Amino acid sequence: MSDLASLHPRAGAVLEVDLGAIVANWRLLAQIAAPAGCAAVVKANGYGLGAAPVARALAAAGCGLFFVATLDEGIALRRALGAGPEIAVLNGPLAGTAPEFIAHRLLPVLNHPGQIAEWEGAGDDHAAILQVDSGMARLGLTAAELAALAARPPSYPWRAVISHLACAETPEHPQNASQRARFAAAAALLPGVPASLAASSGIFLGAPYHFDIVRPGAALYGVNPIPGRSNPLRQVVRLYGKILQVRQIDRGEPVGYGAAHVMQAPGRVATVGVGYADGWPRALGHRGCGHLAGTRVPLIGRVSMDLVTFDVSAADPGAAHPGALIELLGPHYGVDAAAADAGTIGYEILSALGARYHRVYRAPPDQ
Repeated sequence: MSDLASLHPRAGAVLEVDLGAIVANWRLLAQIAAPAGCAAVVKANGYGLGAAPVARALAAAGCGLFFVATLDEGIALRRALGAGPEIAVLNGPLAGTAPEFIAHRLLPVLNHPGQIAEWEGAGDDHAAILQVDSGMARLGLTAAELAALAARPPSYPWRAVISHLACAETPEHPQNASQRARFAAAAALLPGVPASLAASSGIFLGAPYHFDIVRPGAALYGVNPIPGRSNPLRQVVRLYGKILQVRQIDRGEPVGYGAAHVMQAPGRVATVGVGYADGWPRALGHRGCGHLAGTRVPLIGRVSMDLVTFDVSAADPGAAHPGALIELLGPHYGVDAAAADAGTIGYEILSALGARYHRVYRAPPDQ
């Protein structure tokens, strides 16, 4: 970790992304889901970690189907990956954008009759993915719309039919079985079309939910897909914030905005160059922590736009100095732990990771 500080002297924080761990997670999920195929969701810039390097590593490992959210994400990923893998765009085509999907060889996910009509106008030989609403009331055709489509199928081929589970993180929730039954009935109206229902947590609901393709997202990046149980996946990220200043604070002195923290005893406070502009949640004020040379150091006061403060009184004084790195995410404090302290989910912690971090990618050992 000390090498990171010296190698990247201009960086206020360093984000390490273990591409080997992402590949290992994808292979584990593919093994669990087999014989179903395993795609990869790399929307939101690969959940904040970099869609291009993540997708390149997964493509080299054998992944042939990627999902993004928007057309712009799809175009950028096509440029990064070249001609090989399939890329599907979950939000589908907005009015007038069908020619761009074709030009960049992107699969649109068609979510309502208007998008179906948009794609029909683009030509008769360009495949698409159909999404049906199995009970989430978000994107996808209703049962009535699907029945009308099945009665008058379009001339272009369906690459897949998909839906999305609302409660997969809660295995005992009755909606899981309800959505599975609705989706199975919908898929039966499109015989021979590959079906996909399960994302990260849905994979762990068992084989009846796997159908032909699974679509893991957050689990690839180390977020626990089975809350309340041991995480079977490898951690992917380490985030280190650089200490800008260390100062001695007397008992009774306030720290940070709003005088929200008052020192209960004399101590040392380290100011680190990370804030909510970097995606470090403001909600972690008074709740979060870091680790300095293996010692837990509590986050004190409010998280501000560019800075956060830690009480480093318990740490080795020799370790707490300007330029030293405090581990914000890593083996001692994972994504799910930070999310719990912030009152959110690991998905949000990852996807909010800021552009100002210096990113270091650790390649898989076989690449």
